[in-house]
Amino acid sequence: MKQRLLYIFLILLQAGMASAQVTYFADLLGKGFKQATIVQPPDYEGSVTCTIVRKTTPEKSAKSVLYVHGFNDYFFQEEMAERYLKEGFNFYAIDLRKSGRSWLSHQKFNNVRELSEYYADIDTALAIIKGEGNEKVLLSGHSLGGLVISLYASERLGKEKFDAVLLNSPLFALNIRSGIKKTALPLLIKRAEKHPETNFDLGLNPLYGESLHITAHGEWSYSLGLKPFIAPPVNLGWIRAVYNGQERVSQGIQIDKPVLVLHSAKSIDEKKWSDIFFTGDAILNVDEVARQAQNIVGQYSIQAVQGGMHDLVLSKQPVRDEVYSTIFNWAKRTVK
Repeated sequence: MKQRLLYIFLILLQAGMASAQVTYFADLLGKGFKQATIVQPPDYEGSVTCTIVRKTTPEKSAKSVLYVHGFNDYFFQEEMAERYLKEGFNFYAIDLRKSGRSWLSHQKFNNVRELSEYYADIDTALAIIKGEGNEKVLLSGHSLGGLVISLYASERLGKEKFDAVLLNSPLFALNIRSGIKKTALPLLIKRAEKHPETNFDLGLNPLYGESLHITAHGEWSYSLGLKPFIAPPVNLGWIRAVYNGQERVSQGIQIDKPVLVLHSAKSIDEKKWSDIFFTGDAILNVDEVARQAQNIVGQYSIQAVQGGMHDLVLSKQPVRDEVYSTIFNWAKRTVK
């Protein structure tokens, strides 16, 4: 009964958001980007917010994109936004709860126990986008965001407020050795059922972050406070949430809108810095991503990008030009 009342409350809240005036302020990116903080119902850590970032086209447009970031991440990709604006898309991004602009001091970064906790943030963002006159919406997600929006799209069958789904290196499989996956991972998942708040260090390679940031080897400027080279330890509840989400994908998910899955053509596993980091995905097993993507039931296309990094739109210039060409050629057919 309590769950039903909460569901009704969320629906009413989202309906209100669609018609209510959202107050935007100047975003930390400047350059015409605006942000709005959305207060969500509290959870097991207390108060919760998400953040909408927006930049609209110079001439009025009724089509838009909503971008959902990955793990240890937030929206900072100004070039990506400008590419969409040039193609006539109003640009929106969301910093999900407990990430980026939406993190609150009493919260642990990235702390969710079910990926469905993010659905309220996406529902609210889409309601706002529709309420601002956008008739067509491309729903786009990177890495963890790609996994989340895939599951979200399958949960919103027949009630979609979006018209196509773009997945940029979706987190469809943890990049861990098969032996660990068969032995240690099940034990962690079991322990997470009773002890979701237990810390766990993922041991991610900081060299991927260094391959991106302008202060190290990369070309991109962003906040290392919001996207550090070494991600903070997660809770076991987060590992269980991601594992359960990936298991759902492996069992098959139906998405009734066109889906484009993009991933790098190869994975890399370097222990020391070299320019090889600019040529492949240092986070995911791309073969597993491609295999799991075939469990989507619906109209989908899977394409490997030669020389693509984990976040394909942060790859070297010629590669990301190819990525954008692929995206917009596809979008012209699916988001009309």
